[in-house]
Amino acid sequence: MTDVTTELTAELDRQLQQADAELAARYPGERVDRQPVHTVYVPADRFGAGTVRAWGTEALRLLDTFAPDAPTLAAATGFDPGEVSEAYDAVRGKLQVEPVEDLRVDLEDGYGLRPDDVEDAHLRGTVEAFRRMADDGTRPPWFGVRFKSFEAPTRARGVRTLTQVVGAFADGGALPDGFTLTLPKVTSIAQVEAMVTACERLEQAYGLGAGAITFEIQVETAQSIMAPDGTAAVARMIGAAQGRASSLHYGTFDYSAGLGIAAAYQSLDHPAADHAKFVMQVAAAQTGVRMSDGSTNVVAFGDAEQAAATWRLHAGLVDRSLVRGIYQGWDMHPGHLVSRYLATYTFFRRAAPSAAARLKAYVARVEGDVMDEPATARMLSHALLRGMRCGAVDSGDVAAATGLTEADLVALTR
Repeated sequence: MTDVTTELTAELDRQLQQADAELAARYPGERVDRQPVHTVYVPADRFGAGTVRAWGTEALRLLDTFAPDAPTLAAATGFDPGEVSEAYDAVRGKLQVEPVEDLRVDLEDGYGLRPDDVEDAHLRGTVEAFRRMADDGTRPPWFGVRFKSFEAPTRARGVRTLTQVVGAFADGGALPDGFTLTLPKVTSIAQVEAMVTACERLEQAYGLGAGAITFEIQVETAQSIMAPDGTAAVARMIGAAQGRASSLHYGTFDYSAGLGIAAAYQSLDHPAADHAKFVMQVAAAQTGVRMSDGSTNVVAFGDAEQAAATWRLHAGLVDRSLVRGIYQGWDMHPGHLVSRYLATYTFFRRAAPSAAARLKAYVARVEGDVMDEPATARMLSHALLRGMRCGAVDSGDVAAATGLTEADLVALTR
């Protein structure tokens, strides 16, 4: 029996060697470094060195005007008053210190078509503004541009912007930490392959290391979800990116419009949106490629009633995404920062006590009301790490509740 077992194991090792290697390469597992909770999009003609500071100031003004205390914000959003009370000061502090985590200057739809000299000037202004923000400490941890798509009508302008912005930030053979590029309106795997070619050429041209340039794939067309042969195109796009795809971003309104959904019903919670995001989620699972939800275009803050309605809608959508395992989304207005951080902080604070208790029991192998498996333990660790990374949960409290260090939590994710 022993000889048969040994021989069979060796035979299967040989048979599955390639499959094992492909699995390890394609599915390295979820990343454990910090992920931004949102991406703020600002058109290039409205962006300047003071943009982040201005967004934080306006978000605080709206909070002070329409929800100067936790009970008022709880009533406005419909969230649990106790949870809002615990998170309120943290939200206010976030708006004061780091109101924007990820900033994308838009030279695509939100910017429009303009003469080359005009767009070039706005791009130079964008680069200079980012440099000034780096000098005064207001540049967000993640920043970059969304250039025009590689569709035939806009390809030349997109390449021109891409070339200029990479050249502007390439310094000493490297790009700044957090520098991010967004490839929009992808309609074919070939466009992702073309982006890889562009990255390779720009790395050579500007003396950057191989693989230095990565990019987000914006999923906002039907063709990026389903290829003509009926396969999930977005899954093949991740492979076509050859390790350069950092995340998938859902584009609410372009995708909805492309499916013929009337403007009044284009929303993050439309069934068509859920289908697209479920496909994206499955395609990205365990690949190390992250995922971001889209945005809401409701930005009414004219009076207290409008502010409450906007916050209630946005906070509910953010919480809905978090429940579905999507930990990032777009924000289009300073007022969205209030509901973004409130929903994010309450979600992770709500999850932390149970996650900590279950993880402590799992590590100690103590039977309780819930019997967790290794896969669940990985997700419990991820939940605590995400809560810590975004500032919702204190690392010391997690250590006290679990008996685990941050390094222990990271080890459990594997």
